[in-house]
Amino acid sequence: MTSVNISRGLKARFRKILGKEWVLDSPADLICYSQDAGGYSAVPDLVLLPERAEQVAKILDICAQDGIPVVPRGAGTGTVGGSIPVQGGVVIAAVRMNRISMTSLVDLSCRVGPGVITGDLQNRISSEGLFYPPDPASLAFCTIGGNVATCAGGARAVKYGVTRDYVRAVQLALPDGSLLNLGAQTAKSVVGFDLARLVTGSEGCLGFITSITLRLLPMPLKVVTCVALYPTGADALDCVTGFFQASVVPRCAEFLDRLSLQAIRHLLPFPVDGDAAAMLLVELDGSEESAAFEANQVVDVMKAGRCLMARILEDQRAVEQVWQARRGMSPAIKRLGFSKKVSEDICVPRHALVEMLQFLESISTDDATILAFGHAGDGNLHVNLLLREGAAGDQELIRAVIGSIMSKAVELGGTISGEHGIGISKMEYLSLEQTAGLVDLQKRLKGLFDPRGIMNPGKIFL
Repeated sequence: MTSVNISRGLKARFRKILGKEWVLDSPADLICYSQDAGGYSAVPDLVLLPERAEQVAKILDICAQDGIPVVPRGAGTGTVGGSIPVQGGVVIAAVRMNRISMTSLVDLSCRVGPGVITGDLQNRISSEGLFYPPDPASLAFCTIGGNVATCAGGARAVKYGVTRDYVRAVQLALPDGSLLNLGAQTAKSVVGFDLARLVTGSEGCLGFITSITLRLLPMPLKVVTCVALYPTGADALDCVTGFFQASVVPRCAEFLDRLSLQAIRHLLPFPVDGDAAAMLLVELDGSEESAAFEANQVVDVMKAGRCLMARILEDQRAVEQVWQARRGMSPAIKRLGFSKKVSEDICVPRHALVEMLQFLESISTDDATILAFGHAGDGNLHVNLLLREGAAGDQELIRAVIGSIMSKAVELGGTISGEHGIGISKMEYLSLEQTAGLVDLQKRLKGLFDPRGIMNPGKIFL
């Protein structure tokens, strides 16, 4: 791990900008900002907690002058090392930039700070009849700023899209101390290049996002939840394509394979048939009439396939229980008894889901077992490599298996990252999907935003 010498004089300048209590340099505090949910870790040399955009701009200007690396951080819920200070330096955490400064039912929009918790925003605006669809599994603690930086998705992306589809405008602090307002608050704007969309998904490599204006929707009047169990994963995924062939676009269509189902079956509000090797969790929304009609269509499609059970969940407590189990999938996997879990995130066209699953099953072994679950409605699978004790430290095996998964996803017309980003974990696979010329273009774009190369260095590109 790299360390940067930050002088007492420099710390004093930061304290003058923020106040003493918001400049953290004790070993205990630094450790708290050194890890992410993927297990990646590197200790920063200093942690700064600004409250206002102007403070961020001043900090970046100072760091650029001294060549100090800067790593933006939301809540650290990413899984690819994107918020880890691999070259040392300063972590700027958005925890205090957590105001919802505007919501508008008329304009269907809101303006938020990057530190606003995604679930808190959804709860706040729902009381006003408004709906923010993106729903990453970590919504109870992940931040909007982090969601924008990684272009987070979630279960509802199949119908409503991902974070980029809701970003209207972004205020970005550049390393030279300037604040840029990108995009517009209006529903339409075609003035200049779409830089707000460029920043969305840029993983903190272009600047620090200080404010976001989001597009909202009216809250759906009705949500209906359906579940089904299947004897094989392929049967379940065939059913997903059947929904679209029946002209039904669910708001969620979640897939769990045999091991995923095994991990959470004790948490589900219904019995799981011993022959069940896969589950679908499907939601429909709209008016009372349309949601009910589409739910019945979905159940008909489920029953027309080789399902073992298909039903509409009528009890809201059961709905909450099954979603709580689904969102707790990652920690539940750890209880299966494997020594190590390596999580990856791929996306393929829906028509290729069955072939992708069959490939994953073909490379799964006792020592290196593949578990897959995720947002089948949009082709996004969370692939977990589970290793037993003897193979847990075999880095060559891990790289070979992950590399083959990434290659197969691209071969099928998919992508090496559906919603988690690249960070440090997927840099070596970027060339599978992007040409050298395209990578070079992106590096040159980063250089225009960040000529000193201080913004989240060591990420995305080798």
